[in-house]
Amino acid sequence: MKTCIYGAGAIGGWLGAKLAQAGAEVSVVARGATLQALQMHGLRLESGAPSASSGQSEVSSVAVRSSTSPAELGVQDLVIVAVKAPAMAGVASAIAPLIGPDTVVLTAMNGVPWWFFEGFGAQFQGTRLKAVDPDGAIARAIPARHVVGCVVHASCSLNGPGFVKQHFGNKLIIGEPSGEQTARVQQLAALLQRAGFEVVLSQQIQKDAWYKLWGNMTVNPVSALTGATTDLILDDELVRGFISSVMLEAREIGARIGIPIDQQPEDRHQVTRKLGAFKTSMLQDVEAGRAVELDALVSVVKELGELTRVPTPFTDVLLGLARLHARTRGLYPAA
Repeated sequence: MKTCIYGAGAIGGWLGAKLAQAGAEVSVVARGATLQALQMHGLRLESGAPSASSGQSEVSSVAVRSSTSPAELGVQDLVIVAVKAPAMAGVASAIAPLIGPDTVVLTAMNGVPWWFFEGFGAQFQGTRLKAVDPDGAIARAIPARHVVGCVVHASCSLNGPGFVKQHFGNKLIIGEPSGEQTARVQQLAALLQRAGFEVVLSQQIQKDAWYKLWGNMTVNPVSALTGATTDLILDDELVRGFISSVMLEAREIGARIGIPIDQQPEDRHQVTRKLGAFKTSMLQDVEAGRAVELDALVSVVKELGELTRVPTPFTDVLLGLARLHARTRGLYPAA
């Protein structure tokens, strides 16, 4: 299967390395230092616990074809888009040469995707969310008929360009936006399982994306604002109470779009605590001077609140503070 990774960061690199190890013909759209690293060393992956003898984890390397030009790589069977949401406009403008009539585009991204209301949402079905696709350019470039959604439950980071370290987690939840159990999504699940992933076929992938968002739409921006790891955030009772208030607003929105959550915020906090003390991806982005994906995590929740007529005063405060913090550092577009 010809597979192209668009976004060879931590998650994209991890997916690509394991698929290549399983025999897929993997190519990567990359540039700069990442392109050079891939051409010199291949796609490298560090995984597993350090061995008692060497004190190091296992490191593997796989050769992949890499280019800055999608046209050079050509039409693919599978394109995995694993970029942060702010990069999607650029992806949309360049991805066309990779997509043929039967190409599957697997979106392994955080937050609410542009295709969220495709085949889902009752009276909101077909609604374009301006927070994530302001002018519809992404939907035009990647028509919904090509999309299979993916929710990643794994923690990975980069040791350096083209060199991924997997920390924990190995779970991929995938599903058609319509919820149908199509032949192609079953074939994709089988491919990912052969590559060693724990794969769950979802009956409604939007619900899985929303549930993940319910946890990280708060801790991510709070960590970016404060520089704190997740344990410190949840240990502060005032901060934890504020986060819970935001989550209750999002839970009400979810109920109105057909995604009820029967948990309380404290239940989810306990899940987060079990992951230990870690830096969120948004805090890592701030520290590295990269654009933050506030819109797909927080702005879109404010928009959904307006759409469903759910007041979102706590979400608005979180968005305003996080947006201002990012703007002053040049990590979010100016007003």
